[in-house]
Amino acid sequence: MQRWGVTFPLESVPLREHKEWLRELADLGYTDAWCSEARDLDGFVPLALAAEWEPRLRLGCAVLPVQTRGPTVLAMSAAAMSLAAPGRFVLGLGSSSDYIVSMQNARPYEKPYTACRDAVRFLRRALGGEDANGDYETFRVRGFRLGRTLDSPPPIFLAALRPRMLALAGREADGVFLNYLAPDDYPTVLPIVREAGPDTEIAQRIQICLTDDPEPAYREGRHSIAAYLAVAGYRAHQEWLGHGELFEEMWSHIDKGDMRAARASIPDAAVDRFYVIGGVEKCREAIQEFLDAGLETPVLTFVEGSRDPREMARLLAPR
Repeated sequence: MQRWGVTFPLESVPLREHKEWLRELADLGYTDAWCSEARDLDGFVPLALAAEWEPRLRLGCAVLPVQTRGPTVLAMSAAAMSLAAPGRFVLGLGSSSDYIVSMQNARPYEKPYTACRDAVRFLRRALGGEDANGDYETFRVRGFRLGRTLDSPPPIFLAALRPRMLALAGREADGVFLNYLAPDDYPTVLPIVREAGPDTEIAQRIQICLTDDPEPAYREGRHSIAAYLAVAGYRAHQEWLGHGELFEEMWSHIDKGDMRAARASIPDAAVDRFYVIGGVEKCREAIQEFLDAGLETPVLTFVEGSRDPREMARLLAPR
């Protein structure tokens, strides 16, 4: 079965007005709806609403930071979602960044790899009805046992950038959520996942802008790229992939504290690596390039502003 997902909720549409759109997505052949948790809405409430509004969609969050909630709160929230959408909920986890964890949530950002590993192991046991109490390297749990039995514990996806986390996703998660990759990066990334987990599901957001006027989309792309690649982990990710030369000038400006110059210095070729900008056929061809490279679950993320994202979803629906 070919999965075909979208990112929701749309920023330009009030949350309560997504009911009919989610139903339309399922009618159009979309299989998945994935939200996020970074700077907009939380990662559970939109999924809980979607579980009631449209029973045909698989629902997930890409991703919930493992360091902004305690492990038992994550387990209880995931259990509630699993009961609200039996067999349709995917628990997406990730290490996030020091910006979100420390600056925005006043929590220490320590040992991100180990924190993800410990969270996956704890949640696998807790959601499976096992005694998950114990001393983990990054936290300790005492006196907890989930009060509900789940007939279908949720699959766990792990966001991963570089080799250790990619291997961890393949070894201990059910799926990996990739980010900031182009199709020509897949030969570098996928073997690491597949060696550790041959059946691990491969998912990634694809930033889509259907437009006849590309310049606003390039501006949006530069703004987002500079913000993401200012984070140490994303910088190391692009350097590991061999793309450092594309961003050297940008990083130089970031190091000097000049984000405006950093954004302006990003070449179109760099934006084109992460954003699909153009007409319907160009966007379809780009999605197919990802599928041919090994992506199993594309999650279309519509760049809002230049065109109604609901129209983009209709034009790029699965054939």
